[in-house]
Amino acid sequence: MRIELTTEPGDSDRPDEDYASVALPASGQGGSLVLLDGVTPPSGDAGCSHTVPWFTARLGGALGELSVSRRDLTLSEILAAAIARTADTHRDTCDLSHPRTPQATVVLARWDAERVEHLVLSDSALLVADADGEVEAVLDPRLDQLPDAVRRQRDAVRALPRGSAERQAEGRRYAAAVEALRNAEGGFFTAAADPAVAALAVTGERPRSAVTALAALTDGAGRWVETFREGDWADCFTLLRKSGPQALVDRVRELERADPEGALFPRGKRHDDAAVVYAEL
Repeated sequence: MRIELTTEPGDSDRPDEDYASVALPASGQGGSLVLLDGVTPPSGDAGCSHTVPWFTARLGGALGELSVSRRDLTLSEILAAAIARTADTHRDTCDLSHPRTPQATVVLARWDAERVEHLVLSDSALLVADADGEVEAVLDPRLDQLPDAVRRQRDAVRALPRGSAERQAEGRRYAAAVEALRNAEGGFFTAAADPAVAALAVTGERPRSAVTALAALTDGAGRWVETFREGDWADCFTLLRKSGPQALVDRVRELERADPEGALFPRGKRHDDAAVVYAEL
């Protein structure tokens, strides 16, 4: 079995809010992978005294442990239990109902001798390769289906000069519009403090014999496909298989540095945290 993973902050002055892990039980009967992309909150009160890395470490740890110790639970049930366990660690000190309470996107996959299960919540990606070399991208499409008015706001922000007062003001209005759609009906969903969100994740399973490898990417690494258009998801998987996760992240950083202001490839941040897990089964 070949397993490689990397995670790298987008800004060396800020902690990395992504999380990546692989668990291989001592029984040798399969394993699991966990990938989280912590959501950076806007400035201001978030109702919580804990940081996003604090949250992703605890949620990620709970997902890793439960995914291998509780094979009687579905991945949705595991995510719900992990969210509840994490919420209980700071329920008495923090306002978990606050819309900016720490939260994250989730990719969770688990395999044994019979099957491979997957779960994706929000805009991280899971790539699944079959025995014929075909690659399927498992994605949660809801963040790409924002109302037209919100998408127009995003485009208007990106058209303004980076660093300008106008862009900052429009950016705040756009961020508020997106925030209003987070974990709301008709919007998109992330893992925060409500276990019920687990039922809204994209889930599925395949026979173990039909899967040869998996790759999970936060959107900072997925920029290779979605922002810089270096290739499609199958091309991205080929790069990972040939050169590994660090090579993919290094290439994304090169592309970001070549277009620092986002003139050619508009994006919300110059650099973003990037994490990748690659596992050949």
